[in-house]
Amino acid sequence: MIRVGLTGGIAAGKSVASQAFAERGVEVIDYDILSREVVAPGTPGLQEIVDTFGDVLHEDGTLNRSLVAKRVFGDDDQAREQLENIIHPRVISEGQRIDFEAESRGDKLVVHAIPLLVEVAGPEAFDTVIVVDASPEVRVARLVDGRGMDEEEAWGRITAQIDDEVRLAAADFVFDGSRTPEDLAAQVNQWMDTVLTKGLNFRTNDERTSFLIGEDI
Repeated sequence: MIRVGLTGGIAAGKSVASQAFAERGVEVIDYDILSREVVAPGTPGLQEIVDTFGDVLHEDGTLNRSLVAKRVFGDDDQAREQLENIIHPRVISEGQRIDFEAESRGDKLVVHAIPLLVEVAGPEAFDTVIVVDASPEVRVARLVDGRGMDEEEAWGRITAQIDDEVRLAAADFVFDGSRTPEDLAAQVNQWMDTVLTKGLNFRTNDERTSFLIGEDI
């Protein structure tokens, strides 16, 4: 089974690419969805967040993600690391479980859609890595117009992530997410058609599997 790591900065278009893969019948393990499931009401993950950050719940007992984000996506690196240490191990474990199920039933390809693939999961865990890329300015506009963030919060989300150059260095393939959803879906379909015809013999980044995050990041 071919394991594809799909990533990109916030609002770059990763979700659009994921949907395009799913429409081709590919199992897509969406780590954004998993990150919500592992902190759903009644889970140990949610309880640990409350124990760490205090009352960050809506009245219905669900996590107030906006409130948590405002606390951790500023200059408080320690708070962000605490949150990541709660969520990331649980998400990765669940993703591995779904991957095992896909392999057991004979799937030929599975896509792991991971926002923090380079930072947390590690690109070396996948047979190939696709990065959906768009400029910070495009992504800020999407966060403001599409998700209702103010511009300061949008820039805070982007600057909290690794530099685009580091993410791109881990890529075998780069999809341009700066244009329309239809254009990005077309790139996914073209990639799929090539893989089905040629396999992964057309990989473009032979050094990707040795890529590691350096101390200067």
